[in-house]
Order: sequence, then structure tokens, then C-alpha cells
Amino acid sequence: MYKIFLLLLFSFILFTGCSQENEKEITISTNQWIGYAPLFYAYEKGYLDKLNIKIINNVSLAEAAELYRVGKANMVTTTQHEYNMLKHETQDIIPIILLDRSNGGDMVLSNKSIQELHSADKIYVYLEVDSINQEIIRDFIKHNGLDIKKMTFINQDQQQIQDVKFKKNRATLIVTYTPYNIHLEKKGFFEVASTKNIDAIIVIDALCTTSELLKHDKKRLLALKRSIDKSIDVIMKDPKASHQIIKKYISNMSYREYLTSLDSIKWINKPSKELLNYISDLDYKEEYIIQ
Repeated sequence: MYKIFLLLLFSFILFTGCSQENEKEITISTNQWIGYAPLFYAYEKGYLDKLNIKIINNVSLAEAAELYRVGKANMVTTTQHEYNMLKHETQDIIPIILLDRSNGGDMVLSNKSIQELHSADKIYVYLEVDSINQEIIRDFIKHNGLDIKKMTFINQDQQQIQDVKFKKNRATLIVTYTPYNIHLEKKGFFEVASTKNIDAIIVIDALCTTSELLKHDKKRLLALKRSIDKSIDVIMKDPKASHQIIKKYISNMSYREYLTSLDSIKWINKPSKELLNYISDLDYKEEYIIQ
């Protein structure tokens, strides 16, 4: 009888140990972008707690990527810029859940018209250099035929950029995204371009991780995908309720600002074959995308 008891006890400990190992905490590094609202909603509603998944919210794309790079998170939200940067540095990273594409949510603000920018002797450009901002400003300069030699580039995260002063006698460009544009526009800066009208660039937001995690924790990642899809459905059907739940994650924007921000993206959590073919050129492999 004693031997049976010991055997049962050993089996229980072994089983419990395996369960705990399988349910090792997953940490997602992300930032304050409207396209990541489903993650914030799922976290606040407890969907992620049930999966032992937590989120770390950062102020910039670069900061979120850095946390992943140094091993403080095992999943990360990225545009294709951060994805390619991390792929180069860490080797093993793959996009597994598509979230949204920018439809005006990434933009260039200014205090001068395009014509006035051409006439300016010097232009100060504020952006997160090591992010998709870099590709957007490069496209903007090329599209409008501006002289890059006139430009002084100032590398700041979006929280720091919020402090940029509106000065009429100082030609300024700011590369930003929702919701950070709202405060800047209240100062007097206005949109001169966005991903809605910059045809040469598409900005895709996705959730990335290692092939190792996808292989060994596929069931939990499938459940995460279902939680994201469920959250997107609620956000679309009842934006007022979702706003109350997640506004603290997106700079406490007003409900009106929230609606405007949602209009600046398109959800791609249910990607078309056409989109999957398009992003294959960006090295987003369809076989890894959870649908």
C-alpha cells in the first residue's frame, strides 16, 4: 500500500511539473499603437491570464523590439521594419499572427506646406530612427522631391516627440502614428502625408515569436489567436465599451479620437490570399501564419 502511495505521489508530482513547464509564462512586448488594441482588450478581459500570457507596454516600436532582442519578452509586435531588424540580429523570429495594416495611421506632420518646405533653408525632422518611421520619411522625401541635405534628423521616441514645440519660423517634420499624432495636431501641426496616400509603402503589424515557441506551444498560440479575433469583433461591434476598457493603454484618448484612430487602420486578422501573396515578398511565410 505504501509503495502504491509513493507511486501515485510521484506520478502527481511528475504530471504537475510537466503542466507547469507547458504553461510557462509567455510575455508579449508591445507599444501604444491602435492596431494593438485587441491585445490590450484581451489582457484586460482576462483572456490572456487564462493562457498565462502577459503584456509589457512600451512607448515606442524600437523599445518594444529591444525588450524582445535582449530576451525580456518571447513575443513582440512589429512592423516589417522591426521584424527584419530582429531577424538580422536574432536569426530565429517569425510573424505568426497578422493584426492590421496602417490605413492612414502612420503619418508625417508638419508646420509648413510642401511648397514652404521646398523654400525652407533648414528642416528639422523628428522621428524614431530605428523603426518604420525611417522608411516612411525616406518615401516622403522622394515622393515630394525634397532636398535631404537641408534636413537635420533628430532621433527621439514618440513620448519625447510629444514635447516638440510649434514654431512658425522653424520648418519641422514629424513622423508619428496614432495616437501620438493627436496631441501634436492640437499644437498646430498638420498632416502632409500618411500611409493612406503614400502608395509606395505598406505597413503591416504582426505578432512575432520564435519557430521554437510556435512548434512547442502551438495549442496556446492558437488560443491566443482566437482571443485576438474575439477582441477585434467586440472592438468593431461595440467600440464605446472597448474604449472604456483599453483607453489607458492608448494615451487616454477620447472616444471621438478613438473612433478616428480605428478608421486609420484595417484589421487583417483574417488575411486574404492576395495579401498573403503580397507579404511573402516581405518574408512573411504563409505556413507560419496562424489563421
